[in-house]
Amino acid sequence: MTIGGKTIAEALASLSDMTAGAVPIGKEEHLQRIAKAQAYMQAQGIAAIYINAGANLTYFTGTRWYASERMVGAILPARGAVEYIAPAFEESTLKDFMLVDGEVNTWHEHESPYQLFIATLQRMGIAPAVAGTSAPRIGICESAAFFIYDGIRPLAEGYTLENARSVTAHCRTRKSPNEIALMQRAKDMTLAVHVATASILRPGITTVEVEEFINQAHRKVGASGSYFVIVLFGEATAYPHGVSYVQTLREGDTVLIDTGCKLHNYISDITRTYVYGAISERQRSVWNSEKAAQLAAFKAAQLGVPCEEVDAAARRSLEADGFGPGYKLPGLPHRTGHGIGLDIHEWPYLVGGDKTPLDVGMCFSNEPMICIPGEFGVRHEDHFYMTEQGPKWFTEPAHSIDDPFGLLK
Repeated sequence: MTIGGKTIAEALASLSDMTAGAVPIGKEEHLQRIAKAQAYMQAQGIAAIYINAGANLTYFTGTRWYASERMVGAILPARGAVEYIAPAFEESTLKDFMLVDGEVNTWHEHESPYQLFIATLQRMGIAPAVAGTSAPRIGICESAAFFIYDGIRPLAEGYTLENARSVTAHCRTRKSPNEIALMQRAKDMTLAVHVATASILRPGITTVEVEEFINQAHRKVGASGSYFVIVLFGEATAYPHGVSYVQTLREGDTVLIDTGCKLHNYISDITRTYVYGAISERQRSVWNSEKAAQLAAFKAAQLGVPCEEVDAAARRSLEADGFGPGYKLPGLPHRTGHGIGLDIHEWPYLVGGDKTPLDVGMCFSNEPMICIPGEFGVRHEDHFYMTEQGPKWFTEPAHSIDDPFGLLK
């Protein structure tokens, strides 16, 4: 038996810390990322980018800082050293978190960080355009709140402001071997949690109880807890991101669990769908259609193929089984997959209109969910990364509806 049969204590006892040997990204790799960004900026004629607090700041500098109503970030010039901008009272704390060192330009609470930003650009040798010269192109972090752009814009005469995404995405979409290793471990951890979670199911258990267990289980394998968790039973499984009410498990219910954790800032995200108790032919048929669509997407993911073709392949498979077409229900109401790394959803996306060619190091979810309102939903979500030989799974897809984790084979 793979579904049910264990107590919570027994299931937790089956888990142990899985983080041994997992190495965080070091200073040398952050410096390589900065050099890659600068080479791209020089080739594209971009003078500098502003990197806001959050995943982009962590990616390039190793500095972990959460975005807030105060402007905190880094200025990365096309040539020269990275510099930071922060409130004066945060300078010591910022330096404590800093992995890549750089000058910290500070502002007091009554002063304008946006004026400081412009003044720092000029001091770094990035002067505004004058008659007969072209305006330097300054990228603003795509994740920065609008108030930052809105504060800089009126002061930026002689500069051309643009989205820094061309630089950040160019670097972040292609993961290094170290990044892939961290994601592999995080996903291994979450898959172990999925197996343990399936074993505690019983009639009458609530979605809240299962969510609490998953959080404990992620701690047991070495994470700080769940990064997120969605637990759905029965008809509620037809809603991709859940419902507002608590459900109680009954015999014959479809069970959908979507969860993940973080390991050294990198994220896992795996969904498993199965049935508690007797399986109906309807559940079996839809489950198998979902598995076929996931495999069709995986097979379509070849180097140089546009991202949108992976989504199209999944939809062709679903339509052949009578779902859709397009986003029509019963069928797949959302994209087939998303990029993943420091953010759970990041570029590029496996969706119609995204023509980004698949390249080595790109990492994606593969989750062409089938939603049948009023009945149930099935989502198999595993992730793959692109190698020189094509796509490779981080975690093997669910085995069968009778044995979702392949424990009986």
